[in-house]
Amino acid sequence: MRTPNNETPAELTDGQRAEGAGKGGAVRTCILSREESPRDGLIRLALSPQGEILPDVRAKAPGRGAWIGVNRTELDASAKKLRGALSRAFKTNELRIPEDLGARIAAQLERAFLDRLGLEAKAGYVVIGGERIEKAGRMGKLHLLLHAADAGADGNRKLDQALRVGTDREGSGDTGFTLPVQRTILSVALGRENVVHVGLTDPRAAGRVSEALARWLHFIGPDPASEPCETASQGASGAGGGRTNEEQTGI
Repeated sequence: MRTPNNETPAELTDGQRAEGAGKGGAVRTCILSREESPRDGLIRLALSPQGEILPDVRAKAPGRGAWIGVNRTELDASAKKLRGALSRAFKTNELRIPEDLGARIAAQLERAFLDRLGLEAKAGYVVIGGERIEKAGRMGKLHLLLHAADAGADGNRKLDQALRVGTDREGSGDTGFTLPVQRTILSVALGRENVVHVGLTDPRAAGRVSEALARWLHFIGPDPASEPCETASQGASGAGGGRTNEEQTGI
């Protein structure tokens, strides 16, 4: 697994570990791969009072936790190894691993991304509506452009072009990022009707949304139901650069 800064966990030095811990980015070890990574890039698992292993992607559940940095495919393929690793982490053999643990984690990560998007909207950092997004893009005010999975190709191209014009990157091929969720999901998350495209106008807000999206996409892997764009729009730093969807989200 790679961190949002594209740095492999194995490359962390002692100084980086100490610096990360001092900034609230404490390093944890994946119980399956044994690789180290800042905890924000891992997924926490908790043990319920009934002995069931539950995902805790927000890392807020009380008690001892276990951390994983693998994706869903790797998790589903590690059933036997996972039980042993969890038994050691929680110091008990009396635990129950739900068969749909991977699905539960994916659902929580999706919810965390959508909740983050909703919070940024309430703070005034989200623009929706084709005309408003196009205007913001041409003025160079978009720091992240997202498209619903079922967005029309013509609408995507129009907004992608506005993004490139506003960042003086015409001809670069930069586009917005196509999400693995449809407009109905985005509409519910933002409390509006027919949300097809979303623009982030604050660089820090774009960074927070990108981080939540990167965690989700790293775990679920490529979604055959969606058709991601070939290149991504501006990331959290505001640099478009013709990057791929994976580079856009830091995974």
